[in-house]
Amino acid sequence: MATQARGAADPFILALDLGTSGMKVAVCTSAGAALEWEMEPCQVIYLPGGGAEQRPEDWWLALVRCMDRLQQRCPEKLARIRAVCASTHWSGTIPVNSRGEPLHNAILWMDTRGATDVRRTVGGLIRFDGYSVWKMLRWIRLTGGLPSLSGKDSIAHILYLRSHHPEIYDAAHLFLEPKDWLNARLCGRMVCSSEAILLHWVTDNRDLQNIKYDPTLLKWVGIAREKLPDLVPCTEILGPLLPEVARALHLPSDVVLVGGLPDVHAAALGSGAIGPLEPHLCIGTSSWLGAHVPEKRTDLFRQLASIPSALPDRYLLVSEQECAGGCLNFLRDSLLFPDGAPPDVWSILDGLVTQSKPGAGNVIFTPWLYGERAPVDDHTVRGGFFNLSMPIRRPDLVRAVYEGVAFNTRWLLGGIEHFCGRKADVIRFVGGGAKSHIWSQILADVLERPIARVKDPMQTNARGVALLAAVALGARTWDELSGLVAIEETLQPNPQTRDVYGQLFDRFLEIFHANRRIYAKLNRHD
Repeated sequence: MATQARGAADPFILALDLGTSGMKVAVCTSAGAALEWEMEPCQVIYLPGGGAEQRPEDWWLALVRCMDRLQQRCPEKLARIRAVCASTHWSGTIPVNSRGEPLHNAILWMDTRGATDVRRTVGGLIRFDGYSVWKMLRWIRLTGGLPSLSGKDSIAHILYLRSHHPEIYDAAHLFLEPKDWLNARLCGRMVCSSEAILLHWVTDNRDLQNIKYDPTLLKWVGIAREKLPDLVPCTEILGPLLPEVARALHLPSDVVLVGGLPDVHAAALGSGAIGPLEPHLCIGTSSWLGAHVPEKRTDLFRQLASIPSALPDRYLLVSEQECAGGCLNFLRDSLLFPDGAPPDVWSILDGLVTQSKPGAGNVIFTPWLYGERAPVDDHTVRGGFFNLSMPIRRPDLVRAVYEGVAFNTRWLLGGIEHFCGRKADVIRFVGGGAKSHIWSQILADVLERPIARVKDPMQTNARGVALLAAVALGARTWDELSGLVAIEETLQPNPQTRDVYGQLFDRFLEIFHANRRIYAKLNRHD
């Protein structure tokens, strides 16, 4: 793909980053630098039985509000935009009619209501860990992984609708991921990028250049092929924006839409960790450790598999933690500031952490507030503070939350390094969590690895899809991308904390194993 001339001719790209907490919009250069950005919050609707939903129309209204503010502040920059590209939270499901209109709220990645349906679907006479052995072998060979028994994958959402809302299932023209619903609203075309379809678990992913639906897997899950969108590359130019959309968003009429990525894939690009086996850590509401790898491979015992990535010649290894930054949100909203947090709340929390010594007075926080996906797939485990005593004060509780997320990340890191066959030299750190210097240092100390805080970590997903769009437009090449992502600082592990964190990590694992059956009894109906 030919590279365009640099300088004034460089295209501006509108990067959309829809996270669980809200819509972020950034005007970016082809080098991924965010020149302007806006954010609008979106509400999560929590329902009995493990339900978690959002209204797709709220996403659209949030986008329009962001664009209205950008138009007021920097109309000259909007006039230079040549492409739009979106990243959104992954593993969500929106049933739509033939016009792309939602027939139901979006079912989110946290939703577990389809657990019973997916367990029934993947079972059989001869089982291993809940899966039919025959089905397991084919799923792993073709897709690289297995439908999660927690019910949080896209396929579980569809099965839930088929079982409990058959009228919606029957009326659905297509089931779309959040990114693909947003794309359809922007340009009218209802398709799915090849890497984003993975969590439906019905595609053959052995050839990255030819990812396709597999008839046998479709038959097993009982989903009609015509209810799933056609597949395209993430760099596909889907077409121009609809004229009325371009006007509503204050964009030129010739702006095009690029296929885009799920948040996991966008963060991998935006972190700059693009070379083989280069790890990155992203902490947002959830978190994950990941690295691009050269081959498709599966480690069942550590809940790890390499999946299709944005890069045309590489897979992406990801180990995801369900609740990370979300634990700080819980601490803020439910424990410390239930009547509303001050604007500088994150600086306040960081300051409290510094008032407690490493180890938080031997208080251990478990971050499983909404179950866990990796390194164990268990939707019944829950969070909590362990080993509380009278001398414990608020700074200790806050530090324990930071450290608890770090302990779970250390658990993930063991599997990632085993899979890659090497110890991480340095881990690039992105997402909202990377704004915190003290949390970055805690992670370096707990993981015993250097942590490189990427510059502008909140804009990582936007940077990732801006770079993707630049490649699609011919303004950049894949080989250039890693050199475009700057590091703010690199924090080295403090050897003086090694013993205390090593011992507490061992206790952290013991807490999980000692209480797992209790969690299952308490939460088996959630």
